[in-house]
Amino acid sequence: MTSHPARDAVWLADLGDRLARAGFRLLGRFEPAPDDGMPDARAGHAARAVFVVGSLSNALFEIFARSPEAADGLPDPLDRFTRRVLTRLAESEGLGIVFPFEGPPYHPFQRWTLRAGSFSRSPMGVLAHRTFGPWAGLRAALLSPEPLAVPAASPADGPCPTCSDMPCMSACPAGALSQAGYDVPRCLAYLRANPTAPCHAGCLARHACPFGRAHAQSAQAGSFHMRSFLS
Repeated sequence: MTSHPARDAVWLADLGDRLARAGFRLLGRFEPAPDDGMPDARAGHAARAVFVVGSLSNALFEIFARSPEAADGLPDPLDRFTRRVLTRLAESEGLGIVFPFEGPPYHPFQRWTLRAGSFSRSPMGVLAHRTFGPWAGLRAALLSPEPLAVPAASPADGPCPTCSDMPCMSACPAGALSQAGYDVPRCLAYLRANPTAPCHAGCLARHACPFGRAHAQSAQAGSFHMRSFLS
């Protein structure tokens, strides 16, 4: 049986460094409970620690743009890049891995991420992070069959419950945001009917969010994601 490094603070820091070099970010971790619906880390070995992996668009986009997936003209280039890079990393560490784009059925990634802390649900349908605002994308969950020998910090709250003005709601020109939630068909209809709208370079509601503005998408990254949304 292949031996793997102890899941200690040194290992955790190294994992974060390896993810960062590939354009990704370790967003949090938690010990799964029976009702989390967590798949096994390996066949017959339950996941005892879960690491939520995400990205900030600009850092990831710079690396992804140089990848073969970005140039091959095939569908879902970012998902395929994510799968290739993170699967190789997971295998080298003896970790299982699942992705938010696998399905149906889809894994409850938002629920898992909320378990890791520092996030809250937002009116925009995405989770908002206390530091990164609505700009942290969810890319994968790494599953360890061994526990992490570092106690997890008490989960911090996300930012949205503290936001009384909610500028995201009024910034959407499609009127797709309301107290009832995010109206995806209305958003799509507006974008298709208005091909020169500023939204095509990035969601205006996200840009209006007062949290995480230093991490906002560039127009290049925003245009890529909006094209993917519309495809």
